[in-house]
Amino acid sequence: MLEVYGVDQFYGASHTLRSVGLTAKKGEVTCILGRNGVGKTSLLRAIFGLLPIRSGHILWEGTDISNLAPYDRARAGLALVPQGREIFPRLTVLENLQTGFAILPRHLRHIPDEIYELFPVLREMLGRQGGDLSGGQQQQLAIARALVMRPRMLILDEPTEGIQPSIIKDIGRVIESLAERGDMAILLVEQYFEFARDLGAAYVVMQRGEVVLSGRGSEMDETAVRAYLTV
Repeated sequence: MLEVYGVDQFYGASHTLRSVGLTAKKGEVTCILGRNGVGKTSLLRAIFGLLPIRSGHILWEGTDISNLAPYDRARAGLALVPQGREIFPRLTVLENLQTGFAILPRHLRHIPDEIYELFPVLREMLGRQGGDLSGGQQQQLAIARALVMRPRMLILDEPTEGIQPSIIKDIGRVIESLAERGDMAILLVEQYFEFARDLGAAYVVMQRGEVVLSGRGSEMDETAVRAYLTV
C-alpha cells in the first residue's frame, strides 16, 4: 500500500500541494481527478521523488520513502509512466524496453512474455525506432517499459491524452488486467472522467493543490465530482 500524509510542496513561493493525503492499495486502481493545473502531476512527481516535498510523509509498504532518490524508489518497486510518454525516439522499441533493465538484477534482465501478451503490437515493431510509432503505440511502449521493471506500484499520468479511442480501450483493458492480478497498486491521473470512473476502485479529486473529495468508486457522487472537472 502507498500512504501519503500531509504532503506540502512548493515551486518557489507558489504552494502547489497543500497537506495532501491519499492511499492506494494493491489490487486496485486509485484515480486522481481534477482540472488542469490543480497539482495532479506535481503529486505524482512528488511520490516518485522528482519533486522535493516541504513536509509530510510518503510511505510505501510501511517504509517512509520521502527522502529516497527516484532511482531508489524505482528499486523499491515504483514505476512512473509520465505525461507525454517520454520514450526515446531514436532507440528501437526493443531498446526502449531494455532501458527498464537499469534497476533489475542480472537474472531478471529479460522482457517477460506478458509484455507482448498485453501489447501484441510491440512484438511486431521491435526493430522500429520509437519516434516512428503513432502516439497510441508510443503510449503502449511507455507502459510496457515501466512493466519491464516488475513494479509493485504503477503510476500513470494521463495515459489517454491524445490517444485514439480504440487504443484507449486497449489501455483500459491492460490496466484492469494488471489490477486484477492483485499484486500491484495502480495510481492513475486522468481527465477522461468515464475512463477513470470505470477503472477506479477509489478516487481522489483535487482543486488548487488540495484534496477536496475522496472515497470508494462504488460510492462516488458523480455530480459532485463532475462539478470539479468542468471549466
